[in-house]
Amino acid sequence: MGPVSDVPSATQLARTLEDYLAEHPAAAILEDGRVLFDLRNARYTVTENHGRCVLQLWSEERNLIRTVVEVRERVGSLRLMTRRMGAPRPQALELVPTSDRRTPTTRDAARRTYQKILERALTRAFIGSRVDGFRSAMDLEHSFGPAYVRGRLLRGTTAEAVIGVGSAESAAIIDGVLTLGILWLDYCRQHTDGRRHFGGLKVVVPAGAWRTTAERMAWLNHAAADFQLFTLDERSEELTPVDFRDTGNLESRLVHAFSPQSAVERCRQGIDRLLSLVPVAARHRVEVRPRSSSEVSLLLHGLDFARVHNGASAHSFAMQSELVFGAGACETPLTDDNEPLARELFERLFASRHPEGLRTDPLFRLQPERWLESRLRAGLRELIPSLRGDLLYSQVPALSSGDRGLLDLLTLDRTGRLVVMELKAEEDLHLPLQALDYWIRVRALNADRQAGPGDARPLSAFERQGYFAGAEVSELPPRLLLAAPALRIHPANEPVLRYFAREVEWELIALSEHWRTELQIVFRKRNS
Repeated sequence: MGPVSDVPSATQLARTLEDYLAEHPAAAILEDGRVLFDLRNARYTVTENHGRCVLQLWSEERNLIRTVVEVRERVGSLRLMTRRMGAPRPQALELVPTSDRRTPTTRDAARRTYQKILERALTRAFIGSRVDGFRSAMDLEHSFGPAYVRGRLLRGTTAEAVIGVGSAESAAIIDGVLTLGILWLDYCRQHTDGRRHFGGLKVVVPAGAWRTTAERMAWLNHAAADFQLFTLDERSEELTPVDFRDTGNLESRLVHAFSPQSAVERCRQGIDRLLSLVPVAARHRVEVRPRSSSEVSLLLHGLDFARVHNGASAHSFAMQSELVFGAGACETPLTDDNEPLARELFERLFASRHPEGLRTDPLFRLQPERWLESRLRAGLRELIPSLRGDLLYSQVPALSSGDRGLLDLLTLDRTGRLVVMELKAEEDLHLPLQALDYWIRVRALNADRQAGPGDARPLSAFERQGYFAGAEVSELPPRLLLAAPALRIHPANEPVLRYFAREVEWELIALSEHWRTELQIVFRKRNS
């Protein structure tokens, strides 16, 4: 296709970029086929400056500022012609939906090669057993994707399910191997002819990429199956067993609780300025939520669209507020010059993001889990009276560094027991084990108890850091609560949950499909 328009204005160019980025939150920026920025871990701003469309991106590794002079639509991507200060000619950037740049041919070839390596390694490591039926073909009916090689090890009347994933796959795919492994074991057991018993599951991951799978495997029901974990060096074709019961200390962090009221007061002037740019009739819909002692966000149905940060000036010790606006990964500093741009964004946002909005609108669809979280925050006491809706924390940084560094919701039940809540607005095959990640770390932090000053009762890490003030946190392991719209619960979630250790007390809550307008429980299932 040709250019978006013959002579696009800076406003048109900016709108095209913003719409694409809102539609593809996991997008990546490429230059000469190389990934410069993964928008899951980077921030960006698109501004109109003196008739120019200026794109700025930054991450922990690099910073980039370019003037966008032309946007060309391609199948699923955008080609950006940009100018860099001092450069004699335009330079091309590619905006693509994901950072995986392998062609289908290259990807399929790598997976076929990995399958052969895995079969040879298993044959050498398990003498007397026969590899059987190894494949990576897509099987949508049973949720098996082509990234995972699955098969069987047969020995007389006994058998074991085997699943492996190669080092060329992304970290997210590698971490998802245990979910598919449990489903493969369950499938093998259901489809055996009765002559063989599938006693367990062998999971094979790349060397150096075993920790997430090991931590999860330790909390499966080992009376239900013999779970084993191995790493595979694809060069030497050597399998090495991993003791998943000894993964060392969990890398958890828990910041000290802060006073939300004090944070709002510190940022009051900036909050008022941002609210003045919101349409008057819509201001009552804005949620003001402190993120830290010095930062407050403005949200609409869970979507962060503006922020106030109160900090020291770069040129003095005086405190000043920095104001930014933008939805999702977009973050633009607010100035007098771009106030009209902020007003326009807020008008578009409030016109699009409401329960009766168009589902095809990117601003309506952006971050549905955060929308669901905002509904639960507001209605938790009525929906689940056994939980303490008055002691509710969201986005708690209680996990190790990585993509999943914030748990959704954390609260107490009426007995003082911790409740970890994981929410999904769309089908997610990996919901149970992702939720288990949070449960494992919250359990460890709760078990880390020390005597408080003048208090004979040992305090958990949460209490020592100021969480749940005025309440006594039970020493019992936390409960795990998973919630999603009834028709968005993946069919594979329940089979995976059934393999959890009995110590993990879980409950699956199905919500009404029209949760944006009416929050109700359709059904609930639990393991105890």
